[in-house]
Amino acid sequence: MLPRRLPAWTRPQLPDVFMNTMVTMTAGVRLVFATDSPVVELVAHPRTIHTVGAAVRLPVLQMAVDGVLQPDVVAAGGTIVHVDRTKGDDGISFEVGGAVTSRWEGLGAHRKEVEIWLPTNASVELHTLRVLDGSVVEPVGVNRKRWTHYGSSISHCMDVDRPFDAWPVMVANEVGVELTNFGLAGQCQLDPFMGRVIRDAPADVISVKIGINLVNAASMSERTFGPAVHGLLDSIRDGHPTAPLLVVSPIFCPSVERHPGPTIPNSSGGFDIVAAPAEARPLGLTLTRIRRIIASIVDQRQAAGDAALHYLDGLSLFGEDDQHLLYDALHPSPEGYALLGRRFAAAAFGDGGPLA
Repeated sequence: MLPRRLPAWTRPQLPDVFMNTMVTMTAGVRLVFATDSPVVELVAHPRTIHTVGAAVRLPVLQMAVDGVLQPDVVAAGGTIVHVDRTKGDDGISFEVGGAVTSRWEGLGAHRKEVEIWLPTNASVELHTLRVLDGSVVEPVGVNRKRWTHYGSSISHCMDVDRPFDAWPVMVANEVGVELTNFGLAGQCQLDPFMGRVIRDAPADVISVKIGINLVNAASMSERTFGPAVHGLLDSIRDGHPTAPLLVVSPIFCPSVERHPGPTIPNSSGGFDIVAAPAEARPLGLTLTRIRRIIASIVDQRQAAGDAALHYLDGLSLFGEDDQHLLYDALHPSPEGYALLGRRFAAAAFGDGGPLA
């Protein structure tokens, strides 16, 4: 079984193999069950994405037993997909391996709830879940508030070492909510089907963190961005008319705060803007402009009666003073993700927060 983070009906609408790859990467995906087995094994074939120029980050699986984190297991093996972002379609090569057995033991013979969290930087083909002969394995229902989140690579967090290092997972564990993570690296493009996906997903509270990918790809202008945001919110409200819904604008990114995209990868592992005269892109989006447009849209919809809609300025989560924590001038470092997560938990789920 290959977990996918979007339903099957979206497949014909996915624009390219890159987005399909992001959909299969297991950010926020976990196996949850109850068992009395003191030993659990998972046989799986991870396919890990490695960005050429960075260190290879082997996939890590993390287990929690009745909420207590167990020792990490490194899934050394599987297949590694090397991606050279400076070479486009010609920059992909494969280091093919086989299935890997991950083992946890000393878990006790009592009935316990087990969660196995899969890595953010890989797709994972699940082969076999093993327990001791005679042990019980039972499903576990969801009895916590459900939080659905949509965002970019900064929500996908494919550049962290462990699943629990991703800031949405940090937040979910800190505040005790059930996370569905639709963070899709490079692919938070306000695709119409994403509004319908969130509409149909079970959710008590919802957040959408939007904007940076539209600048990176120069995929929208000021003319198209506002209606696309309205369309996303309209679709979500069709299924969740009164659920608390938080719209978050982009965090700080120095290159495109006041300069429109696109951005392109460079040989040093960062990103460059594409220089062009202002008259060539009269409606080009910058992050400064995106924040103003999003805030205005939320104000309009609140005034029209949506009292459960809220806005959060991304600069309050990660601002100009924090840019030293951007390892490539775009994505936060592990310390930066932890800071972002702490601030989001306080702003969104803290006392009086819109998702509390």
